[in-house]
Amino acid sequence: MFQIQDQSLRPLATAHLAQTMSLLVLSNQDLREEILHEISSNPALEIVDESVCPSCHRPLRSPGPCPACSAARSQDEPIVFLSPRESFAPGRSRSSEDGLADQEPAAPEDLSLSVLRQLAADIRPEDRKLAVYILSSLDDNGFLQDPPVMLARLTRSPMEQVTRVLDLISHTDPPGLATSGPRDALLVQLDLIQQEEPENLIIGYARQIILTLFSELGKKDYETISRKLKISLQKVRTAVQFIHDNLNPYPASAYWGSGRQAIAADPNIYHTPDILISHNPVDPEGALVVEIFAPIYGWLRVNPLFRKAAASAEDSKSDAWGKHLDRANLFVKCMQQRNNTMRQLMEILVGKQRNFILRGDRELSPMTRAAIAEEIGVHESTISRAVSSKSVALPDGRIIPLSRFFDRSLSVRDRIKDIVRKETKPYTDEQIVELLRKQNISIARRTVAKYRSIEGILPARLRHKKAPAAARV
Repeated sequence: MFQIQDQSLRPLATAHLAQTMSLLVLSNQDLREEILHEISSNPALEIVDESVCPSCHRPLRSPGPCPACSAARSQDEPIVFLSPRESFAPGRSRSSEDGLADQEPAAPEDLSLSVLRQLAADIRPEDRKLAVYILSSLDDNGFLQDPPVMLARLTRSPMEQVTRVLDLISHTDPPGLATSGPRDALLVQLDLIQQEEPENLIIGYARQIILTLFSELGKKDYETISRKLKISLQKVRTAVQFIHDNLNPYPASAYWGSGRQAIAADPNIYHTPDILISHNPVDPEGALVVEIFAPIYGWLRVNPLFRKAAASAEDSKSDAWGKHLDRANLFVKCMQQRNNTMRQLMEILVGKQRNFILRGDRELSPMTRAAIAEEIGVHESTISRAVSSKSVALPDGRIIPLSRFFDRSLSVRDRIKDIVRKETKPYTDEQIVELLRKQNISIARRTVAKYRSIEGILPARLRHKKAPAAARV
């Protein structure tokens, strides 16, 4: 597996790396379209229509993991394999085959999809793939992990195009995405507010503070700000309060709370997972089985007849056919690299999160993309792309975004839901803080308010408990 570290990323900005990253970010449905497009435009590629292991290409005589690639595992080590079959077709009954319901509700729309929907009317067709690539590589706060120059090299895009797409993304909702950090995110948000309130002088003071005295702002050193900007302390405090009330230094977090939670999925829309986690039919209490679905049935390879013909082609065709072969070889290698990365990722996730998978949200262990990237030996942005736009079916039939495995707030939010569910009278956020503290969880009141907002729980003053059944009789 190639190594992608901060210092070694630059010399590895090759066609192989760029194409692997662009394939890694795609969901099964999008990857299927990409493969079919590549096959239709390149005669050197073909799909072999037979059931073989995507890893070792041995014929498979029955569904399930490849016997050659799946060694014996302990109870905590999952059996992870690349399935030669496509994802389930929508509407197809799976209850008898996989223990899942006939249909599962779609996972909530993630941040990337929300932004792409907003950009649909404004973005140029040639910029769409670049936008997907950028959105998939943002960190948990919504910031770029690679500078624009590196994005241009990795995607082989002109800097002008990269700058144009970054500007479009940063001005969607939540504003400030795809910037280099909190300072730039706040400045983008100020620009948007100033368009609506051009006469507001406080915005000018806020901009000066963020631009020139950002460190002092973080330290709440208002006297130094007042002295250096030569404005009264009262104006400084007013500007700081404006920043606090109207801006968010971490734009991605704004999407999940404070009134900007993820758009709920339409309950009438269903989709199929990219990955299926199930119990081992041989040993239900043993190792979990993880099936990573292929985007197409069969396996992709360079056409051996085309390769043979190209070796003896006329000079007039030799160059063109050679380019087809090079492109086909590259595409197949990139697909193999994608498959390998997804398999390694799922081995680690399912191994570490077995309790979460089997018992629910409260059992989720805190985990970061950076830690997983270090364990696999890749750059953190590679894990971000692998997680993006993917969904997983769990043994209990739920379909969740793969990104939920990295939601460090999930366990606490589940506890807050449990507290509210059992309350006899509505608890205030301060009371919930105290109840959580008794469970050895220390968080701030406004964090409780944000998590409550994410879960769609109303404030205490608006929650009404139903009367007990006995009282209504």
